[in-house]
Amino acid sequence: MSDKKEALFSKKNKKLISDPLNLNNPVTIQVLGICSALAVTVQMDNAIVMSIAVLFVMVMGNLIVSLLRNLIPSKIKIIVQLVIVAALVIIVDQVLKAYVYDVSKSLSVFVGLIITNCIIMGRLEAYALGNKPWGSILDGVGNGLGYGLILVVVAFFKELFGSGSLTIPGLPKLEIFEWIGLYNIGYEDNGLMLLPPSSLILVAIYIWIQKKKTPSLIDENAN
Repeated sequence: MSDKKEALFSKKNKKLISDPLNLNNPVTIQVLGICSALAVTVQMDNAIVMSIAVLFVMVMGNLIVSLLRNLIPSKIKIIVQLVIVAALVIIVDQVLKAYVYDVSKSLSVFVGLIITNCIIMGRLEAYALGNKPWGSILDGVGNGLGYGLILVVVAFFKELFGSGSLTIPGLPKLEIFEWIGLYNIGYEDNGLMLLPPSSLILVAIYIWIQKKKTPSLIDENAN
């Protein structure tokens, strides 16, 4: 039993989760999924819900494609992948409308665009089609968390400095700057932070910090 558990959580399998969080992040390193990082990061609740939605679709999509990998004809593999992802996105959309309708309205068409999210399609093609289910699940978890990390970090700074507050699903709106008294000393909300260009600026800062902390990333990109 212990040998089996060790195999399931081998160093190679652990890297499937850890690498997308830093060394091979789908947004900052592979430069994928930038559109949603621009569009749904004005508020934390939108970013969190979108991250969970993409994580679910990516994990389940990877699992299903991996299970069917030997049955899918190569000529129609893209169509099959799209059908699988589309079915999962419909499930997500219906759940959001049932339980978090306001957030669902805010996300609007962006939930539907998960179908064409290049991170998901890329992982289905690059990993799930050629690997076993367990590894594919871990790959989906890693890339979903890596994507969600960037969305949440960007949304945190955008909403905090743009409106002085944070909105987290299931909690009352947190008026952070009002609580600590920043408005009393003359601080004004930065409207630029609520616009799409600030997302690019924040992602660029994140990439800069990431490469400063991990010089090997600079060497790899240079090569």
